[in-house]
Amino acid sequence: MKNAELMHTPDSRLPTPLPTPPPPCTSYNPPMPDSSLPLVLVTEGSDAVPLQWLKEQRVNVVEVAPDDTRFNELLPNASAMVVRTYTKVNEALLARAPKLKVVGRGGVGLENIDVPACRRRGIQVVFTPDANTLAVGDFVFGYLLQLLRPWAFFKESAYAPAEFKRIRNTVRGRQLNELTLGILGMGRVGRRVGHIGANGFGMRVIYNDLIDVRDKLDFPAQAVDKPTLYRDADILSLHVDMRAGNENLVGREQIAKLKPSAILVNTSRGEVLDAAALAEALGAKKLAGAALDVFWPEPPQPDFPLLGLDNVLLTPHLAARSFTAIENMSWVVRDVVEVLEGRAPKYPAPPGVVT
Repeated sequence: MKNAELMHTPDSRLPTPLPTPPPPCTSYNPPMPDSSLPLVLVTEGSDAVPLQWLKEQRVNVVEVAPDDTRFNELLPNASAMVVRTYTKVNEALLARAPKLKVVGRGGVGLENIDVPACRRRGIQVVFTPDANTLAVGDFVFGYLLQLLRPWAFFKESAYAPAEFKRIRNTVRGRQLNELTLGILGMGRVGRRVGHIGANGFGMRVIYNDLIDVRDKLDFPAQAVDKPTLYRDADILSLHVDMRAGNENLVGREQIAKLKPSAILVNTSRGEVLDAAALAEALGAKKLAGAALDVFWPEPPQPDFPLLGLDNVLLTPHLAARSFTAIENMSWVVRDVVEVLEGRAPKYPAPPGVVT
């Protein structure tokens, strides 16, 4: 499709030249990195610009996935790792990485990294808390506009006159300025969503968070308890992390409190939402619609209960996948180098993180 092609503009930069192939009829093993410089393992890819910057520092960079056979060979000598969402930095991995000094998480959530275990070993954990805030905020409202203002696109040709008139006379939507936006979790992304809702669309904003965030808000919003949040929200947007105790934080009991006309959006973590309970509510018309960008497990299994429902939008973890956000997340390498060179990082994992 033309639209899809426009969304995936190829990078105009020339690819990195491939290494000279080995002579024929000989065995070949990729050279091991220079052991005189700190070894940095990049496990899930990176934007090209930050990765090239990292390679220009006084480090050896090897791009290697955890399921690559070379990963196990390189890990004992690694001084640093740069990971994203799916590399699990746990006790088992750390036990095989005696030289590790720093783990850089390109992104916001730290649930795939055992931060306390790293700290017990003197390993710094750094991340990029502001990298994708704007991208995810945009994405949430893209969802809402599709669900609340139904679209009937022309495709290969315009509708015939009678169908054109029928659609125009029957399709109706709801205006965002008339609705209450409920936010569960008023961290950086939650605040961005609230900012857009209140200042951009004139929505009433209510929220619930574990801590008092009133001094961080630049828009009118009311803190409420969870029962009030669920009862009053026309839209419930989830922006919580996957800390201990948050599994199925929004389950059957919480969904039952929502209005039948409400919309539920989850761009945080799949584990915090009971997808089966949500499917039951949608199927029984006890909820108007939902949009999910995250799943548990990920990717979802073929029997995922929300597949095939016409009042649900499902996307494959795309909310943070803008060109700018991906580059921003990849710049975690700056703090990785800061630690390796003995300086304090700009964005260390918060002191209270428990994973």
